[in-house]
Amino acid sequence: MGIKEIQDEIVDEFSMFEDWMQRYEYMIELGKSLPLIDERYKTDDYIIKGCQSKVWVHADLEDDKLVFTADSDAIITKGIIAILIRAFNNQKPQDIIDADTDFIDEIGLKEHLSPTRANGLVSMIKQLKLYAVAYQTQLN
Repeated sequence: MGIKEIQDEIVDEFSMFEDWMQRYEYMIELGKSLPLIDERYKTDDYIIKGCQSKVWVHADLEDDKLVFTADSDAIITKGIIAILIRAFNNQKPQDIIDADTDFIDEIGLKEHLSPTRANGLVSMIKQLKLYAVAYQTQLN
C-alpha cells in the first residue's frame, strides 16, 4: 500500500470520531502499537530536536524501504509519531521525500495541538524526511 492510501485510511479512521477527546484516545491507542525503538537508540543522537517531549526515532533500510522505530516519554506525542510512522513505514525513501503531509491537516491534528506540540509535529515530519534523504543518497 502506498503512502497516499495509508494517509487516506488514517483520515477515514479519524473521521469516525465525533469529538477530539475520542480522537486523542485513539491516538493514545495508536501510540501503544508503535514499533518500539531499541533501547540503544534512546540517546541524544536519535532525539528529535524541537519537541517539548522526548521523541526518539531510528530508521533502517531494508529491501530499499525505510523501516522506522520510535518512542516518546509522552502518550499523546507517542500517538503522533505512531501516525507519522504508519504513513511512512516500509516505503521507499524517494516516496517519503515526495509525499505531502496534508492528511495531518485533514484530520485536524495541527489545530488541536498546543503550539509547542504543533512545532514538535513539524520537527517529527522533518526528521522522517531527513532519514529518507540520507538513505536515498546512499541508494544513488
